[in-house]
Amino acid sequence: MKNNKRQGYFTSVMLVCLMAFTSCKVTSQEPAKKEIVISKDSKWSDKMALTLMKRHPESYMIDDSKKPKWDYVHALVLHSIEELHKKNPDPRYKAYIRGYVDELVQNDGTIKTYELDKYNIDLVVPGRLLFDIYATSKEEKYLKAMQLVRKQISEQPRTASGGFWHKQIYPNQMWLDGLYMGEPFYAQYTLTFEDGKSFDDIAKQFELIQLHATDPKTGLLYHAWDESKQMPWANKVTGNSPNFWSRALGWYVMALVDVLDYMPKEHPKQKELVKYLNNACAALAKYQDKSGLWYQVTDKGGQQGNYLEASGSSMFAYAFAKGANKGYLPAKYKKLANKAFDGLTTQLITKVDADGGITLTHACQVAGLGGTPYRDGSYEYYVNERKKDNDPKATGPFILAALELNR
Repeated sequence: MKNNKRQGYFTSVMLVCLMAFTSCKVTSQEPAKKEIVISKDSKWSDKMALTLMKRHPESYMIDDSKKPKWDYVHALVLHSIEELHKKNPDPRYKAYIRGYVDELVQNDGTIKTYELDKYNIDLVVPGRLLFDIYATSKEEKYLKAMQLVRKQISEQPRTASGGFWHKQIYPNQMWLDGLYMGEPFYAQYTLTFEDGKSFDDIAKQFELIQLHATDPKTGLLYHAWDESKQMPWANKVTGNSPNFWSRALGWYVMALVDVLDYMPKEHPKQKELVKYLNNACAALAKYQDKSGLWYQVTDKGGQQGNYLEASGSSMFAYAFAKGANKGYLPAKYKKLANKAFDGLTTQLITKVDADGGITLTHACQVAGLGGTPYRDGSYEYYVNERKKDNDPKATGPFILAALELNR
């Protein structure tokens, strides 16, 4: 009896050991995640994308996010990587984008962390990532998610003249940022699924901001326009905010070149949008610094506290280059874009890490109007907002500019 017990004990021990050995063997055979290598000979577009992927192994970690969220900054960077994948079909790029979308889009087409009833136009732009994934996979959940985002556009509160409010909490206000956040998705959706029925409405958004927010003296556009003229930051006659912020202008010209991808040349409003692009870019060209870059407050170069800023400069480089490549802008803008890109790479990327990663400095992290604590749109406000290295609002447009310039 004792021998039987002893034999049973040894058998159990042997089984446990065997299971542990098998487990270790299986684990050791699992493929390790391939380390990202950034070659010094790579193009700037790949260098920046690979740097971000190395620093943020999961795409939801972009902007140092701790958990997944449906957000415009992730969308901007991932859209730029999507464009990069078209020119350099590295499967890691596609997987990185898909990882973000699949973390958030549920099987029933709902989107984690997305709150439609806040009517925040910033949350429309991530919908751009869904078109290609749906076209290749044909999975209904991606279509449903796009339809959900389209529902927000249908219900988005509007000014009396028909312009989208920037957010539910910012009544009667159109911000330049909002043109990029809403219109490229809206244009791609109406072309893809609605036979282009909403192009007039899309053009109207640009018409309103062009009409009301353009400064007749400089040709630049103010950051925001309050149709009600009730906000403390709003000019009591025009409703405009008090200053020109380069990133806001960058959102605007990027919105124009991206919407024009979808609007047919024969559409009666197409030439109008091309004219707006030419007007805005001509005004911006006058304020390009000798370094090739633009200042945080666009028209006040050299004033105390102002600085050459990465996100606006990257956005202008992209819009100038794409506009010239597509024939919307004269060829000289390609030269101005290259000058801007030279400024970014020589003035604002001042060191390369040991692993080949690059850092784009002097990017304004955030700026807005109103809210709590209150943001008054003053010169002092813009130049004193915090900066962040490799901020996504700079790195995404940097990749897009590099692609248009083949650099």
